[in-house]
Amino acid sequence: MIESINKEIYIVCGATDMRKGVDGLAAIVNHRLVCDFSGVSMFIFCNKSRNRVKIIEWDDDGF
Repeated sequence: MIESINKEIYIVCGATDMRKGVDGLAAIVNHRLVCDFSGVSMFIFCNKSRNRVKIIEWDDDGF
């Protein structure tokens, strides 16, 4: 279950290589979106076919 109360949700435009792990997706957020991770942000990525998504969210202990 994803709780989105008081969270900023970012949908990353364009296709993302779903073979990337959390470190690769975090690099996309840092370099392409120029955003910092915080406990109130969630980032949603989709593949080229737009039939799969990956969501990363920073928790105090990690992703």
